[in-house]
Amino acid sequence: MWTQTAAALGVLALLTVVPGPDMAVVTKHAMASGRAEALRTAAGITAGLLVWGVFTVAGLSAVLAASAEAYFAVKILGAAYLVFLGLQALWQSRRSAPRSAAPAATGSGHAFLTGLTTNVLNPKIAVFYTGLLPTLAPDVLPTAAGMGLLVLLHAALTLTWLGGYVYLLSRARSVFERPRVRRLLDRVAGVVLIGFGARVAAEAN
Repeated sequence: MWTQTAAALGVLALLTVVPGPDMAVVTKHAMASGRAEALRTAAGITAGLLVWGVFTVAGLSAVLAASAEAYFAVKILGAAYLVFLGLQALWQSRRSAPRSAAPAATGSGHAFLTGLTTNVLNPKIAVFYTGLLPTLAPDVLPTAAGMGLLVLLHAALTLTWLGGYVYLLSRARSVFERPRVRRLLDRVAGVVLIGFGARVAAEAN
């Protein structure tokens, strides 16, 4: 069991550290609102994984993975949401010129909900959990229990990784709070998010 779990952890860790929409969204909130809001965003992202984990154990994500129409619909919604976040970041970069460098609080609920929505509208997680988790789950456990364990491990890895990333961003706070740097980072985050959205939309066609 421990050998299988360690191997599964390695696969999950590699998937976790690959840059994607999650890191872009966390970066956006870290630049706009500071460390606390970025951590709340990471918590929302982790909660989104747990939602898909519950769906997977219940068998609902398999329905999505098997239905081309449902998968397409969620992909388009997810792509649109990423583009919206990217445009929002670009708009914030325009408004950042006359503002002070202090991060503006957006409210913990908003940050958490953004992270949650980002992952709930990511159908690739459903496909990953449905297609890969059963093959990684320890043989000594029932399938549902094994997949549930891996979902919890994946959530813990994600929260730890994104939390560490936020910590590194906060360590460089004095640099990131310079108005020109913040505008540049807002624009980079916006372009990256729009790029991810366009990529998701293209894959849906």
